[in-house]
Amino acid sequence: MVFEALDRLRSKADRILLYPEQWDTQIESPTDRDSQLLVKARDWYKVKLVPVNISVTHDSGQGNREWNTTSTKFMAWGQTRYERVLYLDSDITVLKHLDELFLLPSTSVAMMRAHWDLPTKRTLASNLILLQPSEEEYGRLITANSADVGRPGHPDVEILNRFYGDSAMVLPHQAYGLLSSEFRVKNHKNYLGNTFDPWDPERSLREASLVHFLDEPFPKPWVRWPHALYAAEHPQCEAEDCRNKDTWLSLYDDFRKRRK
Repeated sequence: MVFEALDRLRSKADRILLYPEQWDTQIESPTDRDSQLLVKARDWYKVKLVPVNISVTHDSGQGNREWNTTSTKFMAWGQTRYERVLYLDSDITVLKHLDELFLLPSTSVAMMRAHWDLPTKRTLASNLILLQPSEEEYGRLITANSADVGRPGHPDVEILNRFYGDSAMVLPHQAYGLLSSEFRVKNHKNYLGNTFDPWDPERSLREASLVHFLDEPFPKPWVRWPHALYAAEHPQCEAEDCRNKDTWLSLYDDFRKRRK
């Protein structure tokens, strides 16, 4: 879906998909979904497919595997045929082509602050990373990840903050870090950066280049939420102003329609 959006928005950058080398592009049956999606990405959206050795962190013995997605993220540093790589998480909706990021001044890493954790924590967010590939840095990250495999929480975020917390170029979160949950909360100080600018959901969406679906207690947008959860937690209209609710619902509806 990210590749479809970048193609539709006419991004000029190469598109790369790192996928487990156990997969292939031979569609053996109508239910061979992995191969179907790889072929579609390659043929429809001009994606360069790169098979990689992704370790399995858990195997239930019943064919249900969990891939070490943290190591996949760090493999972006190994793409040394490029001067710069833009890593994107999959739980986003891309609204603009993002090519301007490749024109930023030279820096080893550029990320956003996790503004939703301020002022309690001052950390970097890992859903969008502009990076300079480096074999040396790739090795350091993979080594750190190997030591953290199996730890609870979000080891990728912790490792990236250990490595780049004090040195990364900080990207503006209002352009690249709009959360779906922003349309549910009452206090927008962390997002706006002050207490005097008015919150305008329509303007914020117009100015954003992407939306990140981070919306606890709601699951990711590809999972249908329980009716009771929606009834208790969805955005409420304020007087006759339903823009927060309408915008929030439209983001989820759009994601689900495009995913079909």
